[in-house]
Amino acid sequence: MIKSMVSKKRLITAWLTLVAISVMPIVALAQTQLKYHSNKFSIQDDVKLGREAAQEAESQFPLLRDSQVQDYVERVGRRLVAGIPSQFQHREFQYYFKVVNARDINAFALPGGPMYVNRGMIEAARTEGEMAGVMAHEISHVALRHGTAQATKGQKYSTLAGIAGIAGAILGGPAVGQLAQAPFAVYLLKFSREYETEADILGAQIMAQAGYDPRDLANMFRTIEQQGGSSGGFLSSHPSPKDRYARINREAQMLRVNAGMRDSREFARVQERLQGYQRAPSMAEISRSGQNYPVGENTGTYPNNPPSGRVESPSSRYQNVSILNGGVRVMVPNNWRQIGDGNSVWFVPEGGYGQYNGQPVFTHGASFGVGQTNSTNLQRATQELINSLAQGNNNLRNTGGYQRTTMSGRNALFSTLSNVNEATGRPESVRLITTQLRNGQLFYMIAVAPQNERNFEGAFNTILRSVRIND
Repeated sequence: MIKSMVSKKRLITAWLTLVAISVMPIVALAQTQLKYHSNKFSIQDDVKLGREAAQEAESQFPLLRDSQVQDYVERVGRRLVAGIPSQFQHREFQYYFKVVNARDINAFALPGGPMYVNRGMIEAARTEGEMAGVMAHEISHVALRHGTAQATKGQKYSTLAGIAGIAGAILGGPAVGQLAQAPFAVYLLKFSREYETEADILGAQIMAQAGYDPRDLANMFRTIEQQGGSSGGFLSSHPSPKDRYARINREAQMLRVNAGMRDSREFARVQERLQGYQRAPSMAEISRSGQNYPVGENTGTYPNNPPSGRVESPSSRYQNVSILNGGVRVMVPNNWRQIGDGNSVWFVPEGGYGQYNGQPVFTHGASFGVGQTNSTNLQRATQELINSLAQGNNNLRNTGGYQRTTMSGRNALFSTLSNVNEATGRPESVRLITTQLRNGQLFYMIAVAPQNERNFEGAFNTILRSVRIND
């Protein structure tokens, strides 16, 4: 009798264990399995296409020059990228995230990683999760290589030339200038029903891995409809929003959301910050204006008057920002603002920048940039840069020669220059730190302050130590 009871208990225990073992994998494995489509292009082709398309896009769309908003979106994007399943990770891809000052509820990503989030999408979202859902969907197109996979199915071109037309494809209407004459661009942005469904599914999986509720992606469709955004933008992609809503929710039921992520209060602060700006133009208005926004410039940022040179001391609190198309990260005082983008960017305090004789002038701050060089020797390449800086500026002098140092763990040169600021007439100290990138380009940091203001030295040293180059 006792033996029989023991046998029954063992049988029940074994059965329960079997059930537990069998159920857990079902939960983990029930999520939809995705795979790559046939693709004649290489990973390097994706990167090249995306880089070229990003340059065109940034010349046609006004980027929002707000380092706090930009850094916040970048952090959300990085969190999502970390949630991409390992089989869809590509170490060659360089994901970075920028905000377009347009009110349309939309976002788009390019092959290889560049992604652009419309200000209107951030303002429309009810939660950080809804914003992250749209971003996860677009990241999924990149991770699954949908742009070049779709081009493989239908493209008539044997080379990678002719990506011009990205702007027209994004606008979904008439070309900006003559940009929409090359149809190859459409393959990179206008996806089939199958690809849109896959991006919704993978987007939901990425969200769960990153700690977001995947149902927020589904909810974003209703948020857009409630705000009158049913025509154009993210919602216009097929299949229908109703079908997408149902499909994402089905996938969400099979996913386990990682703990630790809650809707950030910072999202509300960012929305409030955006409300303080003038109303953003629509994509149609941007198209009709025909205005160019050259990469590396920040049209309308510089005051018409010369800089006063009277500035606050650098804040002891720093913000981490991504610059130079996501290739460099650096920490700067949070009371400095970003001027410019592309291959040249400044971080400056209020009162430390302006215009003099129609040219931008800086009295305080730090600049970062990348330039071509004719030499593989770091000292000669640095001298080329100094010579170019001295053109038209007879006051600039190299007073300290060259000293060896490091930047981001690599060999670098430090040079001390002197100058007389053309706007204020005050003598200033210019610190130049240079190093060479793997592609041979020269990366530089320039730090400027009046010679008698020593309170900037600590900030410049902190900034230099924080530089992280990913090339």
